[in-house]
Amino acid sequence: MMTKRKKTEPCGPMKIGLFVKPQREAVQKADEFERWLATRGITVVRKEGVPSNRKMPLDSMDFAPRDLFCVFVLGGDGTFLSAARWIGDFPIPVIGVKFGEVGFLAETVEGALFSAAEAILKKEFTTMPRMRLLVRVLRDGEEIVREPVLNDIVINKGALARLARIKTSINDRYLTTFRADGLIVSTPTGSTGYSLAAGGPIIHPTVPGIVITPICPFTLTNRPIIVPDSVCIELKLDKSASDIMLTFDGQAGLEITEKDTIIVRKGCQPIHMITLPDRHYFEVLKTKLRWSGERI
Repeated sequence: MMTKRKKTEPCGPMKIGLFVKPQREAVQKADEFERWLATRGITVVRKEGVPSNRKMPLDSMDFAPRDLFCVFVLGGDGTFLSAARWIGDFPIPVIGVKFGEVGFLAETVEGALFSAAEAILKKEFTTMPRMRLLVRVLRDGEEIVREPVLNDIVINKGALARLARIKTSINDRYLTTFRADGLIVSTPTGSTGYSLAAGGPIIHPTVPGIVITPICPFTLTNRPIIVPDSVCIELKLDKSASDIMLTFDGQAGLEITEKDTIIVRKGCQPIHMITLPDRHYFEVLKTKLRWSGERI
């Protein structure tokens, strides 16, 4: 459900977040945009993302100020996912500005940044909540990780490891043990990411479901499955497992063993993505997947 922003005056100077991909073109545009905002008396809180070839430690991320009016993300989908972690549980609207190769999460492009910003500053936009997952990792019964994810979690075996055996239960009922190179649990937003590449379905962001997609399953009857977003998913590795990683939105990782239990359920706090009048999900989808041969 979309939410229209009310035209109320902010208390004190407007404060806007700027999350920037560490790439020359994005940084240069961010400098220009920051100067443009300063001429309008707007305070800017700027944060630089990490290079795409680096993974962040789980406990290394600080959080955005909770009084931000909105956050502009200049970069690709990876930068957007990092920005979502930076925003945390705060209901701060966020908009992606495409600078990367992939832009499913971007609402606009570099050339339209200033016109989009004009509309947003006038509060002429709506927001769409995107479900996140809350992922907990218990080690010997003690919680060691509690992490929200917007796209997916991925259990991956190392290059030389044997097939992973991942025991999967839904609402405390055993489902199956996936024998595969790995397993992806994704939100509808994440269904167009790694899950899609592994053969999973595309789900519209407003559909209340969670996708479980095995990666190269040993048993061909192990197919992707969509479950209601009300369920609790529990994952455990076989006792012989080794060299297995759990990654969160592709941004941070944790080595896991048979001592760990991974619990996944719908998170309480969604991400509020800004939507502009001239952007439509299915138009973006068919263009990104080149169903019509077009590119943006």
